[in-house]
Amino acid sequence: MKDQSGRRKQKRTGGRRRPLRNKKRHHLGREPAETTVGEPRFQVIDSRGNAEKTRALSTNVAQVAGDDGTEEAEILGVEENPANVNYVRRNIITKGAVIETDAGLARVTSRPGQSGVVNAVRVDE
Repeated sequence: MKDQSGRRKQKRTGGRRRPLRNKKRHHLGREPAETTVGEPRFQVIDSRGNAEKTRALSTNVAQVAGDDGTEEAEILGVEENPANVNYVRRNIITKGAVIETDAGLARVTSRPGQSGVVNAVRVDE
């Protein structure tokens, strides 16, 4: 087993290795955005460096790509979500989720909690 810095927790002789340093505040993660289907709401957060991320807290539009090009479609609900089975009941959109749109079923290819937009590709029923 490895520790935070990637070294083994035990020496070759079986002795214990003590941590090199304490945990830092920038090692903490944030709570997941859990983008839902509904009236569009966004949140701009600072990220590492001189950058910002736009989180989609809720949205009802998706850019759906198909054989005939890309169109903007309204999201009606979440059909399937391999990230968590309970996300379907709660209408939470994550990457890989199958959403029902007015253009048909589509699989989400973007990360709405990181990029703020829902990009998807049409799925054959």
